[in-house]
Amino acid sequence: MPNLTPEELGRWQETTLKKSVSKSPARQPYFETTSHIELKDIFTPMDAGDDGYMPDIGLPGEFPFTRGVQPTMYRGRFWTMRQYAGFATAEETNQRYRYLLQQGQTGLSVAFDLPTQIGYDSDHPLSDGEVGKVGVAIDSLKDMEILFDSIPLDKVSTSMTINSTAAILLAMYIAVAEKQGVKSDMLQGTIQNDVLKEYSARGTYIFPPQESMRIVTDIFAYCKDFVPKWNSISVSGYHMREAGSTAVQEVAFTLADGIAYLEAAIKKGLDVDSIASRISFFFCSHNNFLEEVAKFRAARRIWAKIMKERFHAKKDSSYMLRFHTQTAGCTLTAQQPENNVVRVALQALAAVLGGTQSLHTNSRDEAYALPNQDSVTIALRTQQIIAYESGVTDLTDPLGGSYAVEALTNEIEKKAEEYINKIDEMGGAIKAIAAGYIQKEIADSAYQYQKDIESNKQIIVGINRFQSADVPLKDVLRIKPEVEDYQKQKLARVKADRNDARVMETLVALKKAAQGTDNLMPSILDAVKAYATLGEISDALREVFGEYTQQ
Repeated sequence: MPNLTPEELGRWQETTLKKSVSKSPARQPYFETTSHIELKDIFTPMDAGDDGYMPDIGLPGEFPFTRGVQPTMYRGRFWTMRQYAGFATAEETNQRYRYLLQQGQTGLSVAFDLPTQIGYDSDHPLSDGEVGKVGVAIDSLKDMEILFDSIPLDKVSTSMTINSTAAILLAMYIAVAEKQGVKSDMLQGTIQNDVLKEYSARGTYIFPPQESMRIVTDIFAYCKDFVPKWNSISVSGYHMREAGSTAVQEVAFTLADGIAYLEAAIKKGLDVDSIASRISFFFCSHNNFLEEVAKFRAARRIWAKIMKERFHAKKDSSYMLRFHTQTAGCTLTAQQPENNVVRVALQALAAVLGGTQSLHTNSRDEAYALPNQDSVTIALRTQQIIAYESGVTDLTDPLGGSYAVEALTNEIEKKAEEYINKIDEMGGAIKAIAAGYIQKEIADSAYQYQKDIESNKQIIVGINRFQSADVPLKDVLRIKPEVEDYQKQKLARVKADRNDARVMETLVALKKAAQGTDNLMPSILDAVKAYATLGEISDALREVFGEYTQQ
């Protein structure tokens, strides 16, 4: 069979295509992805790259891992269905976890309330009105014990979306496991622990960047020795995408942060191959279906090359970009909320076709509040229908070889590498964040996207087209004010029952460790076991490290 030539393509454009367009003109002058990558009239083998199949695409489970990190992908086992959940008290969230596990969820994912994220106890004045609102309130080891009551930690994988206080929550998890008789080397899961994106996109930082990076690398070192099955960081592009970045920026800024973490770990004396396989990533799955599939493939390929060429890693496991995906919360609409079920299904399918290792599907009512039980069940069923009914899991990388997908993968890789090179020239991600570069790029993209919606260039069903009269959503989950009172009472009982002298002893030891160079994790674990609160431990570190204020 003869190959397509430029001449043959030109003939098609001047005859068949031109004749069709004259009768039925295109809907708009040109088409592009959300990253402003042009979508041509047709993609052909000439767009898929000139380097050949093996160097760029390769085989699944082998370098450069474009087609996936496992040779068989979901033929062996499905991705971890890990619904992100947490609200009100540890008691209520525990009930939700046990319900989801009964419904077929295969991993836990903990959402913490805002005070927990920024190191304040529920009885702190700054916590007023925020306790249990956007996640579960965790003040002490007692709350963590309740949160995982009757959930065997040697049988489940747990992801905790926590950053500035990541070391404290990890210590609490280890302590709960010990009380269950589960050794730390048996624990499986992920701590987000990605503080750099807090400075550039999210804002729940506590300490200055240098001190925050010390905590991150202390967690790396501790997990390497004592919690070897645990992913000690989940480098997150999700929040950058939620803040308004494009798909290209999401890949570039996430991998640039990953580079910064590895450089910090190496500077600390850690061997790259000893920690690289425990670094995971967290991406958003947005609306532009093929761009999202290509984005995941491009990210894997870029990271494999970075690990091999920049860090000279030796192990195949060090090259593998393993990632969790969450469907895009920023695409959910309060108008016509049932449409969100369709959006989430398409986004989840893109994540699966892109080769995710773990997936959370948002719920239809999350533009209003945290999801109710019916909504979260539909979200979980969405994953299960894709897994068991769609047939896409019977093939490894089913879209691999698509001319459009391979061309988009190449273009995203090229544009992301241009960003990474620019960040390198600025001295790395930390300096780029300090200069405000990454924040400005994300803000500019968010502004452009909003302009596109307002000008009707970007259509959002139910927002700027196909509107209908709003029907109030029923059964919205509301966190009652009594939750805060209950949490404060529970915290007061913990403080009354503990050994205050022992608590003070552990906090003094922690401050001494922070003033020196010792790994902070053992001191934090001692404090947690003495029932020092999350706020008290954070305050001890604040005394030594200070607090960061955005310039």
